[in-house]
Amino acid sequence: MSWTRGFHAALAVCVLLAGSAGCGSGGTGEDAVSPTPVGGLPEGRGTDGRAYREVEQESAPGVGIEVQPDTGGGWEVRLTVRRFRFSPAGAAGRAVAGRGLAHLYVDGRLVARLRTPEYRLAGRLVPRGTHHVTARLHADDGTVWAVDGAPVENTADITASAPGPGPASGADVRRQSPPQATDARRRAGGRGSPDRAGKAS
Repeated sequence: MSWTRGFHAALAVCVLLAGSAGCGSGGTGEDAVSPTPVGGLPEGRGTDGRAYREVEQESAPGVGIEVQPDTGGGWEVRLTVRRFRFSPAGAAGRAVAGRGLAHLYVDGRLVARLRTPEYRLAGRLVPRGTHHVTARLHADDGTVWAVDGAPVENTADITASAPGPGPASGADVRRQSPPQATDARRRAGGRGSPDRAGKAS
């Protein structure tokens, strides 16, 4: 009987060792986390004071932005992402490849942190005139996804004029197309897609 007890004890130790060695590594599910750090952290910071997390162009996330006036006097913002998933609120504060949130800026001022691809921008944040609405992708640890020293972002230019009847009265919209596999730099110095102008109807 002692050989049976010894065999079962050895089997239990093997199972425990194999189980602990496999914890947190080699997962194949969508939420599997790489045990190695994602991207490099070069010295220096972006204009908003955040560190950049450098990744290779082939694996970098991408973002496109479209901004259209809505019927309530505000603006509908829609993001299109590539190789990127929005993390839910309360996600762990660590960088995971292709995960995070988007920061939305109007004329360089942070107005929202987005965990979904759609957002309603209040009209009071876009007074009369031409404005730049920028979506910039961040990892959950607060770093900015970047390629070749440029943040992964895209900008849409919008022009708001005096209010009038109808949802699109006096609104001129330039939107950026969805992200594509390109190496084009946006006006703000980020990575994005070639722009496609559109007029609000």
